Amino acid sequence: MTTSRHDLDREIALEQAHVDKVYANLANATASAKQVARQGREIFLSDRTNWMREEDGTALFERDAFAYQAARRLAVLDAEHEGLVFGRLDMSEPADEVRHIGRLGVRDQEYEPLVIDWRAPAAEPFYRATQTDPMGVVRRRVLRCRDDKVVGLEDDLLDTDAETDLPILGEGALMASLTRARGRTMKDIVATIQAEQDEAIRAPYQGVTVIAGGPGTGKTVVALHRAAYLLYSNRARLEKGGVLVVGPSNVFMNYIERVLPSLGEDSVTLKAIGSVASDVLGMASERVDRASAATLKGSLRMLDVLRRLVRLPLISGPETLRVRVTVKGEVLMLHEDELNRIRDNVLSHTKLNRGRGQALDQVVAALARKLSDDVELGDDEVESLIREQASLQMFMNAWWPALSTPQVLARLADPRIVEQVAPRLTPEERADLVESYTWLQHDGEDSEITGWSVADMALLDELLDILGPAPVDPDDSDEPLFVGLDAVNELVTTADVLRSERVEDPDADPQRTFAHILVDEGQDITPMQWRLLRRRGPQSSWTIVGDPAQSSYPHQDETARSLDEIVGRGPRRTFTLSTNYRSPQEVFDLAAKVIVKVFPEADLPRAVRSTGVEPKLATTTPADLDADLLRHVRELAGQVSGTVGVVVPASRLTAVTKLTMSDPKLAALEARLVVVTALQAKGLEYDGVLVLSPDEIVAQAPGAERVLYVALTRATQRMTTLDVTEPGTPAAWRSLLS
Repeated sequence: MTTSRHDLDREIALEQAHVDKVYANLANATASAKQVARQGREIFLSDRTNWMREEDGTALFERDAFAYQAARRLAVLDAEHEGLVFGRLDMSEPADEVRHIGRLGVRDQEYEPLVIDWRAPAAEPFYRATQTDPMGVVRRRVLRCRDDKVVGLEDDLLDTDAETDLPILGEGALMASLTRARGRTMKDIVATIQAEQDEAIRAPYQGVTVIAGGPGTGKTVVALHRAAYLLYSNRARLEKGGVLVVGPSNVFMNYIERVLPSLGEDSVTLKAIGSVASDVLGMASERVDRASAATLKGSLRMLDVLRRLVRLPLISGPETLRVRVTVKGEVLMLHEDELNRIRDNVLSHTKLNRGRGQALDQVVAALARKLSDDVELGDDEVESLIREQASLQMFMNAWWPALSTPQVLARLADPRIVEQVAPRLTPEERADLVESYTWLQHDGEDSEITGWSVADMALLDELLDILGPAPVDPDDSDEPLFVGLDAVNELVTTADVLRSERVEDPDADPQRTFAHILVDEGQDITPMQWRLLRRRGPQSSWTIVGDPAQSSYPHQDETARSLDEIVGRGPRRTFTLSTNYRSPQEVFDLAAKVIVKVFPEADLPRAVRSTGVEPKLATTTPADLDADLLRHVRELAGQVSGTVGVVVPASRLTAVTKLTMSDPKLAALEARLVVVTALQAKGLEYDGVLVLSPDEIVAQAPGAERVLYVALTRATQRMTTLDVTEPGTPAAWRSLLS
């Protein structure tokens, strides 16, 4: 069916009239809700000469809550540029029904739907219908809007057997969206979700849902849409328990942070993996260890190291590890082996920071048993005399102090300690472990320790689970029960105080828990980090996104075992996305040659676009690096209209960032230009990409060639690689292209 410009203008005008009606109704509803909220506040701020019924107050609270939610939703929509309404379905079943699809549902004053929420069952055919199975849809239309203005239409005729005179316009919504320039933040794909993606989005929440697929298949954005869908369809459960979204870095989290609010959801916690443990540690990290240390710290072998470390007293050795008291002139003494048995016995069933009392009881009892029968004292009297001695108290303070997790982990900076607690590690591994803690900084014994890495966050969280929280001095938390009446604006009764008190379970985990956890780049989560995440979701459902071919953690069998522990006997389903929407065919063909040489079982998706431009393989020398780098970046910036990503080895991040920002031409492109490491580039995409020194990326990144594969699959339009070698020396990675 052919159409003219007149047909397009007429259809845009018809859709614009409906969009105007939607925004008018939404504005009226919001204004009405705000008016109700104002009236409610006026009642509650009155002189209270009349009593209100309890149900009146409840209704006013509900209206206030509605006004707040409506205002918040509008604020989110005002910040978006893609528009509230993005789709339309013309149905044959029911006959001639029209459904408009949008980011949230809107009804008119007669409660008739003007827009159907994209997560509602009635919107499902927008994503699932095909010409093979039209699901009662004659025409599917995608509206391209800027703010509240319709600027374009894309149509698909799905029921080819239906008799219809509906005009069919445009080149296809998906391909049109793929050719648009990228910005610095991820956009939702709610208007262009494909059938295989929609199946993963709408899968049941129970158990574990794995979303797999190669680079550019939309795994991340599909998972985020799944989070929004689950909150919509299981709101009572998930909003109460919370949803945690975990990504590989803060760069990535900044990139995706707008997607969920644009879909009408902001009751979600987003954290980089280095920040997840901040709920109990009070700190986070973005620093990445050297590859060998990062791999070691992620391994389950560290469990044995940490447990031995906790059992190792702060004082040790035959000359120092002993306790000595005197009773009626008789010297009683316990030596190292006896004390170690007591320590192991207590720690076998009690966390260290809660075990001092038990340890003291056992030390006193052991000392009392050494008293000769010649001393005529009762058992209670003997133990009382032992407990009162200053030497015992001084010993306990040194032998069983309350410990913080940083204090304990920082001991691994001492090679003598590592020798004792890590006998199963090789000498090279022990040296790597000690060297990784040379970053730690602390001015004195009681000062805060800083310089931890991302991998250390999981170790610190594990230590907290072993040690238990350090006990709080009651004197530090004492507060007056009553304050002067002139200091408060409300009356607080004794009943209020009693109701506000909570008796904490000493055995309860201190970590915050969630009802659903979404883990992106799951192939990079180490076994120790899986343990950290499991403590945040012991009863949760999971969505895990990943691609083993892009893994920066080399021991996937160990990771698989950790994941199996999470799944247990619960349901597990896997959806594999097979189409690469990001990479042009020319770029992905080059990246595929690299990964199949080192990971033959890689799941290679099908690239659906071609630009006709092959990747540019350039070379420079160390002496010419700065000038050539700037030249190639400027060239890319002139060839694409969107973002340009410079992907660098970790050791060059600071220098390249300063170099690009010092160049006047590139500094003017600051909003478009991004410099990231190969690990930081995970999950991101740029229109133009320059990959600097692939050999250094392989050498420095955990995962080696797999991380290079990540760097080589970030471009949506053009890619340049720039090798840094001495004249006549070929780059090693290029041998993988043959």
